[in-house]
This record gives sequence, C-alpha cells and structure tokens, in this order.
Amino acid sequence: GCLRCHQILLRSESGQQSVTGVENADDANSYWQIRGKPNRPCQRGASIKCGQVRQWHTHSLFEVSAFGENGEGDDLDVWTVQCDGVHWERDETVRFKHVGTDVFLSVTGEQYGHPIRGQREVHGMSSSSPHNWWRAMEGVFIQPSQELLRHDEL
Repeated sequence: GCLRCHQILLRSESGQQSVTGVENADDANSYWQIRGKPNRPCQRGASIKCGQVRQWHTHSLFEVSAFGENGEGDDLDVWTVQCDGVHWERDETVRFKHVGTDVFLSVTGEQYGHPIRGQREVHGMSSSSPHNWWRAMEGVFIQPSQELLRHDEL
C-alpha cells in the first residue's frame, strides 16, 4: 500500500489532515517530501542519512496526521529514519520512529468507513513489526549535485 494525505480533516478542531494507507498511489496526495529537523534543513539532492523526516504529526493517542503550512510545524513532527546503512538507499525498506513518543509509523488492516471508505488507518505502534516497514516506490529522486572539480575564471 501507499501512504496518502487527504483534504479530509480529522474530527478534532485541529484542522489537521488525515493520513491513510491506500492500495494504489494515483494522485499527488501520495507523494511526500523528506525534510530535516526544524532549523536544520537538508540540502536538496543530498543523500538521506538514517536521520530525520518531518511533517507527520502524532498525538498522545498515536494518531498520525498531516500538520503545518509551508514546511512549518512543531516538535511533534520529528521522526527518525531507521535503516541498515549510513544512508537510505532507494530500494531499501525503512522504519520511521517518532522522536517524542518512540512509536513507529504503521499501517494495519483497520479500515475507515465514511468518508474515506476502504483506506487503512495509519498510526503509531509502540513495537517494531511487519506493519511498519516502508519503501519509496515512485516519485522524484533528485541526484546530488557534483562539486566542480575545476574552476576557470574568465
């Protein structure tokens, strides 16, 4: 399945968008951007260290939502990328562990009814399991820029 964000808001007054799991990614709502921690931006095209990702928000009940505008959020948005090597490789499966609550980003067989029928609940799970492995399947992969080996002045 795929991780998806909706224009459908959670039942609370927070104004946060729901995040669900779907079988097929057929629109832009299933594309996500990896970012650094607040005040520590990542360089575009740089390899992702088994480090940080943000913009999924979690609560005390381990509900996961999309939160923040224009890349701004709060300290509940910081997740750590857990992978085997130094960097997240394109075809490698990873886990996302929430820094504040130590839960893993997970999807199980629980499905929503109205208004997003058939989509799976995404939530925080306190232990590692087969339900919290993720892989980047498609999207825009930006190659790191090559440093100039030689600089010629005009």
